[in-house]
Amino acid sequence: MSLSADSPSLGAVVLAGGLARRMGGVDKGLITLNDKPMVLLVLNAVSAVADTVVINANRHTDQYAAFGANVIEDVVADFQGPLAGLLSGCEHLHNDWVLMCPCDTPFIKPELISTLWQAALMETQAADNGKAIVVAHDGERLQPVFAIVRRNLASSMRNFLERGERKIDRWYAEVGFIPVDCTAHRAMFDNINTPEQRDAAQIRLLE
Repeated sequence: MSLSADSPSLGAVVLAGGLARRMGGVDKGLITLNDKPMVLLVLNAVSAVADTVVINANRHTDQYAAFGANVIEDVVADFQGPLAGLLSGCEHLHNDWVLMCPCDTPFIKPELISTLWQAALMETQAADNGKAIVVAHDGERLQPVFAIVRRNLASSMRNFLERGERKIDRWYAEVGFIPVDCTAHRAMFDNINTPEQRDAAQIRLLE
């Protein structure tokens, strides 16, 4: 959370706007694990660190709103992926920085969010004001949908999408980013894409 009234603030957007084709089109955020919707598990972790949290969803918005967070739809058409969800969060929120994370990662904990946020705060303290994007790295590869960006990058995101681009990794490379070592939190990146993974996750959450 913000350390003082003058400290940078963190907003967050939980991505639930995809089509979930590998789950047969089922809205993944609303899938329950041990009687709890996945999106609620993610919201609980993110809300422990972020000052403000919204859900990016393009369907079942009333159901998502029941979890207590504002629900925002993509500000660009045609389901253009996580960057569109991040742009929507940046154009809706008023915080200095915006976290993005997906709704289908039920093992996420506040420790992962805190690690990313501390890295972003270090960038604000750098002599040149640092990089404007920090992205999680699990020790083997980048985890591009776990990132914190300066909200004032919204126009850069929109321009990128309007050029017909949509790969978030390419936008990161274009703007410049800091990879954040999240090796200690590697298990938190596991996500649910199939019914079999859902069944395994239910057992794992009970362990």
